[in-house]
Amino acid sequence: MTGLSPWRESGIGGPEDTEQLKARITTLEQQVIDLELKLQERDDDLAAARAANRELMAQLNRHAD
Repeated sequence: MTGLSPWRESGIGGPEDTEQLKARITTLEQQVIDLELKLQERDDDLAAARAANRELMAQLNRHAD
């Protein structure tokens, strides 16, 4: 016997590894949520900029006629 737990000997890790992985998953899930929110904000900003651009172009075209 090498003194390693059966988990380690099998190569699948141990319960402590499972807890670390669960914590890492939670962290990554929160990062995904945060990035999705940032992306939505940027999409909203882009949509507002496009709408403003369309309005300005329409005003310019009205004055050009």
